Amino acid sequence: MKYSIKDKETSKNIWEDECLLSIEEKDSREKVYMKAAYFDTDDYILSKNDIAFRVRMEGTRMVASLKWKGSNDEGLHKREEINVPVNEEICFIEPDPEIFKESEIGQDMIKLIQGKPLHSILETRFLRSRMRIDTGISICEVAIDEGEIVTDFGNLPICELEIELFSGEQEDVRKIGEALAEKYQLTAENMSKYARGWKLLCNKANEK
Repeated sequence: MKYSIKDKETSKNIWEDECLLSIEEKDSREKVYMKAAYFDTDDYILSKNDIAFRVRMEGTRMVASLKWKGSNDEGLHKREEINVPVNEEICFIEPDPEIFKESEIGQDMIKLIQGKPLHSILETRFLRSRMRIDTGISICEVAIDEGEIVTDFGNLPICELEIELFSGEQEDVRKIGEALAEKYQLTAENMSKYARGWKLLCNKANEK
């Protein structure tokens, strides 16, 4: 579940919410700075085929991801995703598509690219405050992200709540999200960070 948060004061109140405190896993709270770059060809072949190629620095870790078949419904996001840890910082500037060659979607992506160079089309930079919670049925991560989406055509703010299901029941995630949304007047966010940045790029391109 993904929701937009109206201001930083609301973010602080959610982080200190008593209901979340009562079901959080001990010592699971942390704050991590994240910086991600999304890559595509000059003709945006991946974006046009609903594939996102992301390399993200998560504190001291770096992870490359492929995401595809995304859908959303009133803030509930579903997608296919694979993640591969990477060690070389050059991956954040010039990622090698071959890191995904062992997967079927990786092979499809490599065929789509046809050897064309990849370059960063947008970045996200944000501080993630996160905790794990255990409802007794499901284990989830609750995360508050604050930062910005960065493109060559301008930036967009990030201030949002994400609740990600690790194990258990999808309905648990929906119930937690709806309860927090009602309590803190949150708005369901049906667009991912990447989708919002991509929309900005498309709008600016159409203005030319």
